[in-house]
Amino acid sequence: MNSSEAFIEQRLAERKLAGSYRILKPENSLVDFCSNDYLGFARSAELRNKIDAEVNGLQLALNGSTGSRLLSGNLQYTEDLEREIAFFHNSVAGLLFNSGYDANVGLFSCIAQRGDTIIIDELIHASIIDGARLSHANRHTFKHNDLDSLEAKLKQAKGNCYVAIESVYSMDGDTPPLLDIVLLTEKYGAALIVDEAHAIGLYKKGLINERGIENRIFARVITFGKALGCHGAIVLGSEALRNYLINFARSFIYTTAASVHQIASIKMAYQMLQYSDETIKVLNNNIGSFKDKISNASGLLKSNSAIQCLLLNDNDRARKAALHLQNKALDVRAILSPTVPAGTERLRICLHAYNTIDEINLLTKTINELINA
Repeated sequence: MNSSEAFIEQRLAERKLAGSYRILKPENSLVDFCSNDYLGFARSAELRNKIDAEVNGLQLALNGSTGSRLLSGNLQYTEDLEREIAFFHNSVAGLLFNSGYDANVGLFSCIAQRGDTIIIDELIHASIIDGARLSHANRHTFKHNDLDSLEAKLKQAKGNCYVAIESVYSMDGDTPPLLDIVLLTEKYGAALIVDEAHAIGLYKKGLINERGIENRIFARVITFGKALGCHGAIVLGSEALRNYLINFARSFIYTTAASVHQIASIKMAYQMLQYSDETIKVLNNNIGSFKDKISNASGLLKSNSAIQCLLLNDNDRARKAALHLQNKALDVRAILSPTVPAGTERLRICLHAYNTIDEINLLTKTINELINA
């Protein structure tokens, strides 16, 4: 065994010993309480039929895009969709990326320059951390949702300053004090970037639109792989920002464009989202029902979103709790360190519009029995 193979084996052994070894699992027939398919679009026969009809009705229905958008892969169809999505979210312009990860890595790696500053919430998504690392900017982290900590970092900032937050955090499910953060960034002349991945659907157009502060945000990242049930992302902002990303975002420039089928899927998902008020109401009712039934659970993080987390503070304990729920036909997954900081291991429960009251009752009953055992 050469040194590289030995290194790999050692690292994997260390992860197994720590109880944090990751494996892939195929689909199952358990009741879904783990996916990000909050509105049921990913399993929607209606959406599938709309996508098929749209693709079959296009004069240019290529299997693949044939190249990057700067070469042969750009379509008027794609640019029209970008304008439609920007208009839907009350933004001037937008640029599509192949995934939320691509969008964040592309945006953050190119927007801040050497001598500039990026300030991120300590619980920000890994894709934003990776994008910030690829820039040459100074990087600071502030305590989660802590305005004093953020202001202290803003006072230290040099050059152009960019502050990054999520409107709904992917692992805690909570929401930051948005207006207060907007006021702070305006006070110090910083540009605020908001990842709306887990807010779209729950708040229809996202929490920024819900709060009416879209004109005070430098950039928004909207992803399509959660409530919209398809794949890809868009960065919303000014026309100048769009043109800048076309010229400098490496994850946009040096990748093959999304296929026509993917673009059509996004377009049809947005058509369905426009008429999803009743589905969103059902989702919010299910969230309220879940919270009412385990409101006294110790370790339940405060969240009004579809993401509800029960802290178990140990990899082994979290894994065993998830297995117990899965044995009851409930697909709840454990989130282990290092995905979350050591000591904050948890069950991450995702609620959906398609979960029935009986399913939620079984889930909460099983969790309550588990906690009180």
